[in-house]
Amino acid sequence: MKPLYIVCLMFSFLLSGCLSLPSLEGRTVSTYLDIPPSSRLADTLNPLSTEKDGLKEGISGIYMLDDAHDAFVARATLIDSAEHTLDLQYYIWHNDVSGKILFNMLHRAAERGVRIRLLLDDNNTNGLDHVLAALDSHANIEVRLFNPFLNRRWRSLGYLTDFPRLNRRMHNKSLTADNQATILGGRNIGDEYFNISADTSFSDLDILATGSVVTEVSQDFDRYWASDSAYPFDRIVRRGKVEEGFAELVIDDNEKKTVLARYYNDLTDSKLFKAIKNKQVDWRYVKAMLVSDDPGKALDRARHKPQISEKLDEALGSPEQEIYLVSPYFVPTKEGTRAVAELVEHGVEVTVLTNSLQATDVAAVHSGYARYRKPLLQSGIHLYELKANHAVPRSKDRGLTGSSSTSLHAKTFIVDKQRVFIGSFNLDPRSARLNTEMGVVIESPGLAETMQQTLERTTPQYAYKVTLDKHHKLQWRDPEDGEVSNKEPEAGFWKRLTVKILSVLPIEKLL
Repeated sequence: MKPLYIVCLMFSFLLSGCLSLPSLEGRTVSTYLDIPPSSRLADTLNPLSTEKDGLKEGISGIYMLDDAHDAFVARATLIDSAEHTLDLQYYIWHNDVSGKILFNMLHRAAERGVRIRLLLDDNNTNGLDHVLAALDSHANIEVRLFNPFLNRRWRSLGYLTDFPRLNRRMHNKSLTADNQATILGGRNIGDEYFNISADTSFSDLDILATGSVVTEVSQDFDRYWASDSAYPFDRIVRRGKVEEGFAELVIDDNEKKTVLARYYNDLTDSKLFKAIKNKQVDWRYVKAMLVSDDPGKALDRARHKPQISEKLDEALGSPEQEIYLVSPYFVPTKEGTRAVAELVEHGVEVTVLTNSLQATDVAAVHSGYARYRKPLLQSGIHLYELKANHAVPRSKDRGLTGSSSTSLHAKTFIVDKQRVFIGSFNLDPRSARLNTEMGVVIESPGLAETMQQTLERTTPQYAYKVTLDKHHKLQWRDPEDGEVSNKEPEAGFWKRLTVKILSVLPIEKLL
């Protein structure tokens, strides 16, 4: 290592130790606007309303976004149709093709007078400072960073000096327009979430909602926007280059001619695009309740308040017959494994769908899950792991199992075919103890049964069935050819070895 580099590193470390978060005094105060239904949004989405159609109070209209193209269409529609306000809260927002399109749409919305509040977790804004400075420079756009890093160049040094705070992140995802329609669920903003890239894509799940749950989301956004973790962008980044940021938002001609041309064709072929065009969005009218962490959790200030895991238990209730769990990052812990075993002992059928080692994008989390596979199977659960590189015809109904080169990212739980949770919450210690999370619990036997039937039909076609052989060793049955293996399928030796090593390290609480 070169002496000059060492000196620079030491200087940066010392500098990081001297930095402190700016004061929040004088930060602007704003709340959601309780405005009459937007004529443009209402005309675009055509939902029922309590005033016009006699819809009961407390009922929400839900449209499932289990298709990546529908998910992008929904976001673009809300941004394009907003007339008064847009509130956006995300863990990840990439400045790739989809991210640039939506950033540019936000700027155009601001130009026509829409007030925009953009709250981003700062863990994933690396390289975005100039872009965010450009957006924040607009009079109608305010950007805030949640739990920000003070050293913008060497962010990892922040973990050395401020680990307890920076290890807690805002994992929430929502987009709300005019307090009339909202999108929430598992998707961040990036090409892999909207099936733009030819590389690996995430199989994910959101809902588009109207009705009573929208105001709950707006109120929850206000809590985070006003929290002690939400810092005005210009107090953290004082040298953002606005002109350079706008230049970075330009989509180059090659992308326009190739990626965008193809993608726009895909979007116009999507089910939701056609439904909106024909004013025939297939709304389900259900009872829906937002569950969300207190933002104080991000500063370890919510110890005595119920966290999302407790709120979920209360809202979903104890399973009496069956529960179907879908979680990309599944780390049940000893306590959770015992709880699952008790459910099975009481006659509850438990099915879990998660990622295989080859499909996961976080091998460390897989190591935390791997140690519990055998005891879970011994307790009697049904366990499936999504196959990463399966080939699925476009015309087939894939449910949540995605397309070829897919990694599962959806988080949903179905209880007794009566109630469904959809949100950002993973079944792992990080979601339960460290990150803030949000989601919605839907009471709808029709929706719950439809979702479970789809999963029961599609999962065995595209996921490994994991069982124990007669010697009590793990085995995986390939969904395509029925072949059985006693090794983690498709994963190479070094990947399996890495997981093996990580599984014995005391890192579970961080996963």
